[in-house]
Amino acid sequence: MVVAVVWFRNSLRIHDNPVLSWAYESENVDSILPIYIFDEEIQQKSTLTMGEQRLRFQFDCVDNLHQNLKDKLDLDLHVFLGDSIDVLESIKQQLQSFEVILLNEYSTNPRDRKQSESIEKNFFSTNQNWSAKSLPASQTILDIEAIVNSSGFKSPKSMKDMVRLFKTEFGDFDNIVFATSEPNPSVGKPKQALSVNSEYQISLDKIRPLLSKPTYFIGGESEAIARLENKVISQQDYVNSFNKPKSISTNTKDNPMEPTTTGLSPYISTGCLSIRRLWNSCSKIQQSGEHTVPPVSLHGQILFREMFYLLSRSVENWDQDSGNSQCKEIEWGELNQVQLEAWELGQTGFPLIDAMMRQLDATGWMHHLGRHAVSCFLTRGQLWQNWTHGRDIFERKLIDSDWALNNGNWLWLAGVAPFSMPYYRIYNPCPDSKSSLNVETKDAEFIRHWIPELAEFPSKYIFEPHLAPLHIQESAGCLIGKDYPSPIIDRKEARKRNLQSFKLSLEKLR
Repeated sequence: MVVAVVWFRNSLRIHDNPVLSWAYESENVDSILPIYIFDEEIQQKSTLTMGEQRLRFQFDCVDNLHQNLKDKLDLDLHVFLGDSIDVLESIKQQLQSFEVILLNEYSTNPRDRKQSESIEKNFFSTNQNWSAKSLPASQTILDIEAIVNSSGFKSPKSMKDMVRLFKTEFGDFDNIVFATSEPNPSVGKPKQALSVNSEYQISLDKIRPLLSKPTYFIGGESEAIARLENKVISQQDYVNSFNKPKSISTNTKDNPMEPTTTGLSPYISTGCLSIRRLWNSCSKIQQSGEHTVPPVSLHGQILFREMFYLLSRSVENWDQDSGNSQCKEIEWGELNQVQLEAWELGQTGFPLIDAMMRQLDATGWMHHLGRHAVSCFLTRGQLWQNWTHGRDIFERKLIDSDWALNNGNWLWLAGVAPFSMPYYRIYNPCPDSKSSLNVETKDAEFIRHWIPELAEFPSKYIFEPHLAPLHIQESAGCLIGKDYPSPIIDRKEARKRNLQSFKLSLEKLR
């Protein structure tokens, strides 16, 4: 008997899941064993690489996958807690009499690739009954490996490069629609569900009490499909007029939790939503009339994502600040742990920066322009800290954390990449209504929600509360330096100093 072990890693969904569909369509496969591995110990509601909100969101995704597999395909998702090699070894012991095909998802992440290499070394070279199959495009539209290894491939540096690449691969850009796959039990040979018992196996009910409670975003394929319907499919005018740089960074009016963008990034990064389904949904709407185009359109955002995946695979040391062809080696300042901690905890004395960082901590999400503001502040703007420090904090906290994109965005926003904005364009962390950060400043509801200390401050002073006269601070019930921090740095002097330091670093590189 041939068993297909379907290892869900980065595509936590049933719809358009090439790995799962292949298992059903294969005439050689007799049984299917779906597995998921939590490969890090859960302590204090987090793991080494996942903070509270990211771990909780991941758990929601796995929990929903477990339910959907049972309800729609009558399959039991086997959930394990432990090192992947140890888990697979325990499964191997119970499947010794079977031929096993381990179905794996392609990844550009070095951690995943190193893990896959270890598994190949430990299993496929010594066990004739075990073989592996990896499908190329579960998380991306492009076959990343095929593209970067094709003759004449050049790393893309712009949206024009990506549009040209898509036209070359798929033809007329305006009419691209991608085929999607659905697991169909009626196709191919009938498949049996298979169960195993392992010392590493764990009930999701035992993991749930170890986690924090949900805040705003709930993980899972079901939530992803519902949000796709509510924010994209049923919003034709919104899709056709979508212009990401003009979306409001301080979220929707009267709801400081809900993004003015689609809010789909966490579901795409965990693979709860197929990127092809999102593309096709947008294409169908855009064919109905006038619409925005890349880079500002929803299709443009998907192209940026594909670009960073290509770069993450083709650029050596993509996640490093040295030996990386996409990173200028700027001489950043020594690590200032006090300032870094103030930035992470939202205690810098700059309300916009603090509100964004508190939102990140509480929900695991932040608008892209908020990410622009806080990353610029940490690096070239005010604090002159290496971008990798912020990258690591984002990696741990973001529910839409994605290795390829997180590194790409930090390279971009720190001003060190060839595709970065000019380094001297620095965001003002104390914005007015005309700021390109698109902050709602009249009522400042976002600031009042995330920094309740400032809830009674007049909007005139709320972005620079330290400038408010003492009687206004007293009237608002918040004394700056006591109830809310004084600015940890003189933003104007720091900006001037940092511009000079960046310029000097560039001159040394010539």
